[in-house]
Amino acid sequence: MIAKFYLGLVAAIYFGLALWCVFAPDTTSKKVGFQLEGGSGQSEFMTVYGGLEFGIALVLLIALWRSETTGYGVLACVAIHASLVVFRTISLIIYNNIGSFTYQLAIGEWVVLLLGLFVWYWHTK
Repeated sequence: MIAKFYLGLVAAIYFGLALWCVFAPDTTSKKVGFQLEGGSGQSEFMTVYGGLEFGIALVLLIALWRSETTGYGVLACVAIHASLVVFRTISLIIYNNIGSFTYQLAIGEWVVLLLGLFVWYWHTK
């Protein structure tokens, strides 16, 4: 049950982020330091941020649908967030002038990863 709650919560976060990227791209992109230039920049941001985050939400929700896929969903979530944490950590080391919102994202990614590891351990136990 805890695994399904975790997947549902993380899916809801990604669904919300996807909607934020799609319906307020100027605000969202400024928060993360992007400048949207013309239709190409807007299309790229909507596709990669909105579309990919929506896709992650769907993968996690699908894993909720059938009990036999819940463990895979948690493992997928852990893999995604482990990658985000590694790349985010490297970027925080090599780049300057990082905004506070980026640090907030980093903290969120760490929290989701650590909770995911706990849930995966608990689920496989």
